[in-house]
Amino acid sequence: MTPTRPMTTTSTARTSLLRLRTPVLAALGALLLSGGWAPWPTAWLVPLLFIGWLPYLLMERKLTLEGARKGRVFASTYLMLVGWNALTTWWVSYAELAAGIAAVVLNALLMCLPLMAFRQTKKRLGNRWGYLSLPIYWIAFEQLHLHWDITWPWLTLGNGFAAAPGWVQWYEYTGFLGGSVWVWAVNLLAFWAWFGRGGVAPWAVAGTARFRWAAPVLTVAVPLFISTLIGRSYEEKGPAAEVVVVQPNLDPYVEKFEGGAQFVPYDEQLTRLLNLSEQKLTPETRLILWPETALEEPYWENTIESHPKIRRVRAWLARHPGVALLTGITTLGSYPNKEAASETARYRDDLGYYDFFNTGAYFAGATAPVALYHKSRLVPGVEKIPPVLASLISHIDLGGTVGSVGSQAERTVFAAPANAPALRVAPIICYESIYGDFVGEYARNGATLLGLVTNDAWWHDSPGYRQLLSYGQLRCIETRRDLARSANTGFTGFINQKGEITQRETAWIPTSSRATVHLNTETTFYVRFGELIGRGAQLAAVLLLVAATVIGWRRKRLAV
Repeated sequence: MTPTRPMTTTSTARTSLLRLRTPVLAALGALLLSGGWAPWPTAWLVPLLFIGWLPYLLMERKLTLEGARKGRVFASTYLMLVGWNALTTWWVSYAELAAGIAAVVLNALLMCLPLMAFRQTKKRLGNRWGYLSLPIYWIAFEQLHLHWDITWPWLTLGNGFAAAPGWVQWYEYTGFLGGSVWVWAVNLLAFWAWFGRGGVAPWAVAGTARFRWAAPVLTVAVPLFISTLIGRSYEEKGPAAEVVVVQPNLDPYVEKFEGGAQFVPYDEQLTRLLNLSEQKLTPETRLILWPETALEEPYWENTIESHPKIRRVRAWLARHPGVALLTGITTLGSYPNKEAASETARYRDDLGYYDFFNTGAYFAGATAPVALYHKSRLVPGVEKIPPVLASLISHIDLGGTVGSVGSQAERTVFAAPANAPALRVAPIICYESIYGDFVGEYARNGATLLGLVTNDAWWHDSPGYRQLLSYGQLRCIETRRDLARSANTGFTGFINQKGEITQRETAWIPTSSRATVHLNTETTFYVRFGELIGRGAQLAAVLLLVAATVIGWRRKRLAV
């Protein structure tokens, strides 16, 4: 008779965890994962990401041992993902309740896809390949979520380190998907250390508990150590230039747009922008940034130079030679006929075919022709509605004009003014700053400064605009570029090449800020090669899915 091994404290704890009800584990997982997206971003909660997936792994293990049906597994998984989305992106509902519900419910549903693929792979290929497939499927999904029509990568795991940029200075090599790999590596190693003797590890886990836990501990410590070394040795690169950023503080619900209860006439809005610019302007200033849709009427692009307000801007620039201006503006572009029109073009009998654009306009001086950039990463449901969803969400308002607006394929870098030959600014408009490789394209095209123009006031005083500010810190690390940030209301200021916020003006007041930035011309590994991790994960995911499908099909045939 084989003697029964006595229960140890560790095995008792494992058994107790598996006895927890699945809703409890789902709620715990949602709470831990939200640590990277706290209402007020703080590095103290970021470590929760390293154990955030443990409740899910425990829950999935529990359901497997119980022989749970697919419906129950899906419901439990979905419950956790809905909770995570609700705790972190509930603020979308400030614009409209239906929009907030849709963002939470639909994104959680999409997040189920890689987790269900993991379940099927583990069932067909066994624990070893199953658990190794989990981060591959998840990161492949994150890569997909960066590029398709319903893109919403706000909760990409690597973004969770935005509150602790000093921990991820190595993003200049991996980009933010490297952070996603880090999160999964630590969670899986911790899970295998805890449950390795239960047959869930991809290798035989033996030895003392101290030995088994060395792997997850080192997986946390080594990247932190490398990041510290990089951060301490890195120095700002490139010649210096003085930049002014402006925050006019116009409430988009009542003041900013025509029809608002306290609408501020567009002439007065322009006067406020000019006056705030004057307050910080010096003879050394080379660039001024105004926020997204600072000039809002809209403006026809083929006649923009003749518009009275554009003439007024040029007259002001003529009094300040050597100063360039980057401003958000709403423009209209016309097409001669239906054949020439874009997929997003609209039609009116009196106007013909035309497009709305959320635009960045650049004046390299008083006389240089205005250069335009059309926002390219568009907010789903507001600026871009996939045809299949058009009839379902065309009524949802996430802040701004509902419907598909025009865009452009390439990243435009605005040319340097004559008196600052190194100043080549990347016009990044609001939501675009979430995307690492997208921003990296500007640096590949020669940008030496990131210029972010945004209107954060759609989300009131919520975590949304705080998180967007911190995402900009990651983009600075990935590209090693300074960032100048102009918000209509929110946070206006500057971030350096190490992702450190060097100046931040108070939100909800009209203000402006001035700083000296550095104009780096060198490109990082990540800028040169882009999302190697994401593309590699997608290739590996396809191979795993094919293998799981073929093996599952062969087993069915043999069973017959």
